[in-house]
Amino acid sequence: MAIFKISGQKAQKLKIKKFKNEKELQKLFEENLEEIFGIRFLFSEFSITRGGRIDTLGLDEDGSPVIIEYKENEKDNVINQGLFYLDWLVDHRGDFEILVQKKLGSNVKVNWDFPRLILVAQSYNEYDKYAVNRISENIELKKYIFYDNNIIFVENVVLPNRKTETKKAKKTSIVYKEYITEDHLNGKSDKVKELFKELHERIIKLDDKIKEKALKSYVAYELDRNFAEVVIQSKGLWVHVDIRREEVEDPENKLIDVSDKGHLATGGLKMRVENLKDIEYCMDIIKQSYESKL
Repeated sequence: MAIFKISGQKAQKLKIKKFKNEKELQKLFEENLEEIFGIRFLFSEFSITRGGRIDTLGLDEDGSPVIIEYKENEKDNVINQGLFYLDWLVDHRGDFEILVQKKLGSNVKVNWDFPRLILVAQSYNEYDKYAVNRISENIELKKYIFYDNNIIFVENVVLPNRKTETKKAKKTSIVYKEYITEDHLNGKSDKVKELFKELHERIIKLDDKIKEKALKSYVAYELDRNFAEVVIQSKGLWVHVDIRREEVEDPENKLIDVSDKGHLATGGLKMRVENLKDIEYCMDIIKQSYESKL
């Protein structure tokens, strides 16, 4: 992908650079993990009892464990290695939870419903993509390009599809609880279902790259990370947004700051939606949160 620097009316194509080694690549991502992936950094080069060292350990915004492995060239085969580490992690939950408590505090909870493995590389071949799609829903492929002027571009190559119909073909030994949106709508009134449907359709229309994911307590909408979550209740919806108070325009002052309180979703600001009229205002707030993640 070509990136151009504009100076006046002249466009100059930036040249692609290379990191000196894999360690330099790893260090850059680890020092900016939350900014790039929305993942809190836990540990680098974590030794496991079966032998080997996990490049990077983290915890994502949903509380899910994350392993990140870095691939320097196409000949490096880190997919099976990463799955080996992921299986080990799931078998040693206590060790990971102790690490989380030491690094992030005893009040941080770990969500084992969907542990993640992220592979970071400059390129992938078709065999890599095919293998990931066949082997496991837990693996994500991220591609980076490093340019002049210290500009780095990161894009998704393969993301997990939790609603895949070929789940039986997956070979990983990892077992996790899978939720679907219908789990949150079961038993709710027609009014609440209509509210959610309208909101869902309008969120999805913002960008064809937006993914919906259902978790235990809420339904989230994300690009690389969450920008909105919907908690479906019997009489209406609580909509959370992942944006700081000082960055959002809320002229009617409908947002409630719950960042310092216990709350189910990842966003620290929330508003109530109880009728279709609320959706118009709510969508303006959601769009601001979405744009903050671009």
